[in-house]
Amino acid sequence: MPRTYQVRTYGCQMNAHDSERISGVLEASGYAPAEEGTEPDLVVFNTCAVRENADNRLYGNLGHLAPIKASTPGMQIAVGGCLAQKDRGEVVRRAPWVDVVFGTHNLGSLPALLERARVQEEAQVEILESLEVFPSTLPTRRESAYAAWVSISVGCNNTCTFCIVPSLRGKEKDRRPGDILAEVEALVGEGVIEVTLLGQNVNAYGVEFGDRGAFADLLRACGTIDGLERVRFTSPHPRDFTDDVIAAMAETPNVMPQLHMPLQSGSDRVLQAMRRSYRAERYLGIIERVRQAMPEAAITTDIIVGFPGETEEDFQGTLDVVRASRFASAFTFQYSPRPGTPAATMPDQVPKAIVQDRYDRLISLVEEIAWSESKQFVGREVEVLVAEGEGRKDDATARLSGRAADNRLVHVARDPRVGEPRPGDLVVAEVTYAAPHHLVADRMLAVRRTRAGDAWEARQGRVDDTPGVLLPMPSMPSA
Repeated sequence: MPRTYQVRTYGCQMNAHDSERISGVLEASGYAPAEEGTEPDLVVFNTCAVRENADNRLYGNLGHLAPIKASTPGMQIAVGGCLAQKDRGEVVRRAPWVDVVFGTHNLGSLPALLERARVQEEAQVEILESLEVFPSTLPTRRESAYAAWVSISVGCNNTCTFCIVPSLRGKEKDRRPGDILAEVEALVGEGVIEVTLLGQNVNAYGVEFGDRGAFADLLRACGTIDGLERVRFTSPHPRDFTDDVIAAMAETPNVMPQLHMPLQSGSDRVLQAMRRSYRAERYLGIIERVRQAMPEAAITTDIIVGFPGETEEDFQGTLDVVRASRFASAFTFQYSPRPGTPAATMPDQVPKAIVQDRYDRLISLVEEIAWSESKQFVGREVEVLVAEGEGRKDDATARLSGRAADNRLVHVARDPRVGEPRPGDLVVAEVTYAAPHHLVADRMLAVRRTRAGDAWEARQGRVDDTPGVLLPMPSMPSA
C-alpha cells in the first residue's frame, strides 16, 4: 500500500498554490492522499510567517502531533513554507520530532529529503537562498476542477518595513509570458474556466526582463484564450498599478471587475515610515481611475492599524481614505512586530489598548461601508460560478454558493424547476438580501452547464448527459 499524506496550509493564496504543488510532487513519488478521519503516514505543514502568532500556531500543532508520531511507527512530519524559511534549524530545535524542514525555494526536494531522513534516522533541514525550480513547473494536484492558481512571479523587490516576505521569498523572479499562457491553455483544456494570476506583486511583472507593459499584455493575451471565462489577479502594489493595466482590465471581457489594492495606511507620514512609495492622494487617484473605467468594480484592500509612531491624527487619515474609497471589503490587521523587519525595532510602538480601540473603530467603519455597497445589489441579477465548499450552511438552507464576477460570495436558493447546477456551472440569480460579506439570491433564473461542471462531474466518476444550457424560468406577472 502507498504511504499516505496530508498537507495543512496556512497563509496566502501563494501558499495554497504551493500546497497543490507539494501534493503533486508527493503523488508523483508514490504517496496517496489520506482519507478523511485516518492518521496519515506523512503530515506536511505549509506555513506562513506574516500572520500574528504564526510561530505559536505552528509549534502548538507540532506539539499536538508529537505523541501521535511516537505511537505510530514510520510516521513523518515535514515543515515547509515561509516560517520554515525564517526559522530554519530552529524548527528542529523546538520540535525535534520533525523529520524535514524545507524552504520556499525547494518544494520539489521534499520526497528526497523524506527518504534521506528515513534512511539516516535524523532530521533533514534544506533551505535554499534562491529559487531552484519555478513552482508552477512541478507536478500538481489541483483542489478544484473549475478554478486554478497560476503563478506568474515569485518574490518581491519592495522593501516595506513591516514585511518579511522579500527575505523569505527572495527577489522577484518572473516567468516568461509564453510559459504562463501555455499553462493557462493547458488548464482550460482540462475544463478550468477561471484562473487567478499569482505573485507577491503581480503589477511589477516583467521587471526581470525589462518590459514595463508585460502585465497589461498578459491580461490581454488571457482574453484571447477560448473557453477561459474568468481571469483574476491578486496582490497588486499601488506603486506599480498603471493606467495600461486599468485599460487592459476594462477592455478584456474575461478579466473580472475586481481589484485588491493594499492601502496599509491613509497617513502620508506612516506610509513614508512603512517605505510605501505612494501617498494617500495618489492612492485615491488610482481608485478614481479604476472606477471611471469600471464603475462596477469591487475594490478590496489591506489595512494595518497601530504601526509604530501612528497617532490618532494618522489613524483619522486612514478612516478618511476608507470612507472615500468605499471598499467592498478589507483585510484588517493589528500591527505586530515581525522579527527580522525594520519596523520591529522602531521606537514609539503603540500600546496594545490603543491599537485595539482603533482596530475596533476601523472594523465598524469597514463593515458599515461594505454593507452599504452590498445593499446596492438587492433586486439585481448576478452571474455566479458555483463552487464547492464555499457555503458551510448550504445543506441546511437548501442553497448553493459561489462567486459573482466581482468575487462577492453569493448564496443561491436551489430551484429544481430551473435545474441543479454542479460546481463549475454558472447560474444567473436575483439578489434578495445583502450582508456585509455575502449576498443571498433566493430566485434562481437560469443555469448554464459548462465544461468545468463536466470536469467536476468526471472527478466524481459520473458522466454528464444533460443539454448544455437550461432555459430560465418565465417571469411571474407583477401583482
